[in-house]
Amino acid sequence: MIVILSSILPVACIVLIGFIIGKKLNLDISTLSRLSLYVLYPALIIDNLYKTTLSGESAFAITVGFLITFVILGIIAWQLSNYWQFSTDLKKSLITTTALPNVGNLGLPVTLFALGEAGLERAIVYLIAWNIVVLTTVPAFLQSGGFRSSIQFMLKLPLTWAVTFGVCLRVFNVQLPFKLDEGLNLLANGAIPLALLMLGLQIANNRLSVNLYEVGASFLRLMGGAAIAFIVGKLLGLEDLDLKVLILQSSMPTAITAFLMVNEFGGDAVQTARVVVVSTLLAFITLPGVLFALQTFI
Repeated sequence: MIVILSSILPVACIVLIGFIIGKKLNLDISTLSRLSLYVLYPALIIDNLYKTTLSGESAFAITVGFLITFVILGIIAWQLSNYWQFSTDLKKSLITTTALPNVGNLGLPVTLFALGEAGLERAIVYLIAWNIVVLTTVPAFLQSGGFRSSIQFMLKLPLTWAVTFGVCLRVFNVQLPFKLDEGLNLLANGAIPLALLMLGLQIANNRLSVNLYEVGASFLRLMGGAAIAFIVGKLLGLEDLDLKVLILQSSMPTAITAFLMVNEFGGDAVQTARVVVVSTLLAFITLPGVLFALQTFI
């Protein structure tokens, strides 16, 4: 229980601070979001790729595990949408909120506190795979066939080039001079606390509305993601830390990216925003259970 509280409470406290600040101060969230997207997250990815001791085998296994989990969750949401005869926009929203966990703003800090630096290395791999797969497929799905524009969209993102640069540093064993690696690490350390503060700000700036759809979609994301990831991980033969990271990252609430993409490319933006908020709040109830299961059974 101490381990679980030590993993969740620091995260919850920083999110709470962000929530309080969001209620008291009129901050420009879009500016903070751009700062994270264009500076801090690229620095975090480059820094981790530069320093990682993670084997290629583990990285490949986590990537494959994420990809299979992503596809299965999307199919389940699609089947449920057809069964309940949802409108086209609501169907797109349910598939998006189910398939897109918040593996950055919430997933990285929870993994760091729960599983340490070795867990964070694996969570970064999950995040990289998430970005590549989601940014190339989801816009195309939402706007019905715009795969080319999805590729163009991905190539404009600094995260894509951060991955390329970090891999080059790692593959060619480049040693950064003049303590530039320390400066990179200092910049990277700002990514996680700002991400949690932004999560609190986003909750503070969204009106809470809860009905059966939001609760059901949230639990499909939270518990469905954990269950599917566990099954997929076991079938792939993942063990110990690799399996824990796959399950933990897959049990995160819906990413704010889901709302941004639905709002931009098509779907029910209002319902998507509500699921983002409700699933994030419910995650602080479900994540302790997931962490307890990971500590007890894996």
